[in-house]
Amino acid sequence: MASTPPQTSKKVRNNSGSGQTVKFARRTSSGRYVSLSRDNIELSGELSGDYSNYTVHIPPTPDNQPMATKAEEQYVSNSLFTGGFNSVTRAHLMDKVIDSDVTHPQMAGAKGSSCAMPACDGKVMKDERGKDVMPCECRFKICRDCFMDAQKETGLCPGCKEQYKIGDLDDDTPDFSSGALPLPAPGKGQRGNNNMSMMKRNQNGEFDHNRWLFETQGTYGYGNAYWPQDEMYGDDMDEGMGGGMVETADKPWRPLSRRIPIPAAIISPYRLLIAIRFVVLCFFLTWRIRNPNEDAIWLWLMSIICELWFGFSWILDQIPKLCPINRSTDLEVLRDKFDMPSPSNPTGRSDLPGIDLFVSTADPEKEPPLVTANTMLSILAVDYPVEKVSCYLSDDGGALLSFEAMAEAASFADLWVPFCRKHNIEPRNPDTYFSLKIDPTKNKSRIDFVKDRRKIKREYDEFKVRINGLPDSIRRRSDAFNAREEMKALKQMRESGSDPMEPVKVLKATWMADGTHWPGTWAAATREHSKGDHAGILQVMLKPPSSDPLIGNDSDKIIDFSETDTRLPMFVYVSREKRPGYDHNKKAGAMNALVRASAILSNGPFILNLDCDHYIYNCKAIREGMCFMMDRGGEDICYIQFPQRFEGIDPSDRYANNNTVFFDGNMRALDGVQGPVYVGTGTMFRRFALYGFDPPNPDKILEKKESETEALTTSDFDPDLDVTQLPKRFGNSTLLAESIPIAEFQGRPLADHPAVKYGRPPGALRVPRDPLDATTVAESVSVISCWYEDKTEWGDRVGWIYGSVTEDVVTGYRMHNRGWRSVYCITKRDSFRGSAPINLTDRLHQVLRWATGSVEIFFSRNNAILASKRLKFLQRLAYLNVGIYPFTSLFLILYCFLPAFSLFSGQFIVRTLSISFLVYLLMITICLIGLAVLEVKWSGIGLEEWWRNEQWWLISGTSSHLYAVVQGILKVIAGIEISFTLTTKSGGDDNDDIYADLYIVKWSSLMIPPIVIAMVNIIAIVVAFVRTIYQAVPQWSKLIGGAFFSFWVLAHLYPFAKGLMGRRGKTPTIVFVWAGLIAITISLLWTAINPNSGPVAAAEGVGGGGFQFP
Repeated sequence: MASTPPQTSKKVRNNSGSGQTVKFARRTSSGRYVSLSRDNIELSGELSGDYSNYTVHIPPTPDNQPMATKAEEQYVSNSLFTGGFNSVTRAHLMDKVIDSDVTHPQMAGAKGSSCAMPACDGKVMKDERGKDVMPCECRFKICRDCFMDAQKETGLCPGCKEQYKIGDLDDDTPDFSSGALPLPAPGKGQRGNNNMSMMKRNQNGEFDHNRWLFETQGTYGYGNAYWPQDEMYGDDMDEGMGGGMVETADKPWRPLSRRIPIPAAIISPYRLLIAIRFVVLCFFLTWRIRNPNEDAIWLWLMSIICELWFGFSWILDQIPKLCPINRSTDLEVLRDKFDMPSPSNPTGRSDLPGIDLFVSTADPEKEPPLVTANTMLSILAVDYPVEKVSCYLSDDGGALLSFEAMAEAASFADLWVPFCRKHNIEPRNPDTYFSLKIDPTKNKSRIDFVKDRRKIKREYDEFKVRINGLPDSIRRRSDAFNAREEMKALKQMRESGSDPMEPVKVLKATWMADGTHWPGTWAAATREHSKGDHAGILQVMLKPPSSDPLIGNDSDKIIDFSETDTRLPMFVYVSREKRPGYDHNKKAGAMNALVRASAILSNGPFILNLDCDHYIYNCKAIREGMCFMMDRGGEDICYIQFPQRFEGIDPSDRYANNNTVFFDGNMRALDGVQGPVYVGTGTMFRRFALYGFDPPNPDKILEKKESETEALTTSDFDPDLDVTQLPKRFGNSTLLAESIPIAEFQGRPLADHPAVKYGRPPGALRVPRDPLDATTVAESVSVISCWYEDKTEWGDRVGWIYGSVTEDVVTGYRMHNRGWRSVYCITKRDSFRGSAPINLTDRLHQVLRWATGSVEIFFSRNNAILASKRLKFLQRLAYLNVGIYPFTSLFLILYCFLPAFSLFSGQFIVRTLSISFLVYLLMITICLIGLAVLEVKWSGIGLEEWWRNEQWWLISGTSSHLYAVVQGILKVIAGIEISFTLTTKSGGDDNDDIYADLYIVKWSSLMIPPIVIAMVNIIAIVVAFVRTIYQAVPQWSKLIGGAFFSFWVLAHLYPFAKGLMGRRGKTPTIVFVWAGLIAITISLLWTAINPNSGPVAAAEGVGGGGFQFP
């Protein structure tokens, strides 16, 4: 089996001379500041005494490696990295990140006790447990700066005046088995060299693998930590210990997931009814074409055209539903395979692959920071190995409010995450948890739960107050610092003899908690500090945790965590660089920036993306997804799509916000074909699939390699891609290119079964990851710059695809078109929950955006008609329907007017209501009802939800979809971008009502077509009824036929009418005036075109026979 190349140590790689130079700007107590956005800082004259720029360079020598590594990692986590196009990447050392105290040792700004050096106010670094790090055995407390100075000058400890050496702590027993597999020290266990044994211990007294690798020039790679050789253990070990598959080979193999077919009693009649309805529909349309209404040929022609399109649209929607399936997972088997202790893994270190979680936000005013903070807290508390989780927040607005809100969330996570682990809390969104209307003590057995919950609830209330007070706090802080700068500038003007009447010119900057300029967007936008013009920003809020659990105690926190792991996942704040003149591609561009930055920092083989208002409702959701990715045959799964579930929806779900017909019906059906479409959030991606590669073909790849241990390269996955073309596809980052085969290897299923041809050996992912260093973080800053994607395939083939407002559907389509498959994961407990607009106007605009994206897809090269042969036929129909469904609005809106036209004219779509017509209509209706009932059965949705979906289909089809088609055609033909904005707003009075938004009426032009349709049909019914009464020979059959279809239209528009009424009839009068004017105009126009008078019409009973309005 071919393997990945061994992952080169970051320390060796970053000091090879190819890495970036990082300049740290230290701010002294004078309070002066030089803008971080400038390309160069002139350290001359007065400023030279306040700042010093230096390059971080840690020589990887055995004497200083552990302390240097800890020091650099501490500085990385305490530094705000900025950079971008044509500018130097700078690491601004921050004294404090937020105004409140920081307690967790992983968090940025965490410091130990005071340095013991005279005249130094620095702080001693903390280790993973929050204890002071002392580099000398004499326990002399020294900060990082003083330590580096002592090393550079004399190499002597200022305390004991002896050479620095690692303290020999006899009470700390080295744990040589804490790794994935035992790594023998040089000499295969010989302990003759006491000094070498001392040098291979880290600060916790554990065996230092990094030091051993340096001294022995070893590597973590295939055949070493991944696959231990048989002779490694000598003759004393059991024969079964020689291979890496011992633990799983001795146990019966069990799958991680199962495919559960729909019961035949439901799916067989369902398929039969689809076939029957298809046949009946063909006969009906044939009969309709052969029997035109000669008396109203125009009415017949319009109706038959619409019905032919509806039949075609029904086929596109119904045929992909032929193969619905259900799936189940087995979390116990996942735990046994990846997390259980074994002879080679006595501590039970997890062998699960890493995962990077992405959350995106753009505007703290529209997306409240408290909502985003709660989402991040639910992610940080997820039930997954802590060292395998990395969280990334993309702030596309570059707002200090979002930055400090995330810092506050990281600080509160110090209490919230261990509390969730200790008491097995669900859900792990604190706002949702404390809002539950159930007994919180249910299923809780620990006697201290009530006391802990009371404490954490008080802390959360204070946390909310701090978050809500951040805007005012930032404003007051910025005003104070700006006033100080103005006073300084005024003083300088007086000293220089300038005109005192001249106004003082000082930029109204936004200031951080440590008294320095925020490099992102300022409240008073200016050049290089606005939403579309600011430097790239990256802050490691929480540095990577240690590989082994860190059990808390009963004294450090307000809650006793003495039996709880207190580690927190890695958390990174990212705001990509934005500059005028660059197309930043909105959310898709932000996601691609996170893909590149995370590849360098953590390189998790899987990525889970969430919207800022979608939080993790089921803490085991990631494990559920891993059951599919790690199962046999999972190597060709590009993503796992979870259903979207929503909170705050009105009980009647008036506007079908839950969209259960799509998520529980259509998506479950596609799961039986090639997989569900990507819907933008709640999706677990395989990173390798996002890079634009085809799914692996084990047979072809293994044929190219003579040895199973020969390293794989990117050309093995794509024959057309060689090393020289890597910059063209992925950019010029070497670290990013090197991470690709590593991510591919780590994302493979476990090779624990002979049928697994393309897997990885057990134990390969138990190796601890390297700590972060400045050069690596600087590289990640460079890949989020605005110029990085120039002349690359990002957005075209790699990552999220650009060019559509529905970039999610296009991205998923490209993967399926390359032969990948996806899986739909419905869990017993909802995996994720979020919010949805319950206001009519907001809902219409949401659907407008989706439909506009579908029209763009139809007119682009992403149209399923142009798909490759790798896209299955039913999947092709589903994607074709995605691009075509908005065009149904053109026929739907005409068909909704046909009943009114029929009533006005006295004609019908057929000449007479013959028996053939009624029989066909009855059979189609019975098939429709049967299909609806059976679909409700196999999908698990309610009949009322199905009906709500039908109503909303007509409402959106006559409004949002119609506008989307017009907008798409204008864009394609004339290149005109049209945006529909709200012009009139009305607010609700009851702020305590959680459904207050449901009753708010906001005027929008999208409301005009449904209103006109409703009013025209109502007027037509009244006119036709009155005319029929006054006829000499009343034609009741034609009245009933036309009135029935008019009532069918009005019944579908009922939720829309309720939305217009609001709570107290607050619909703007202009809405009814315009709609009534249009309806009356159409009615009068029809009367002028086809006047109902004349003796012939009266004799035949067709016209009004001298009919007049009463």
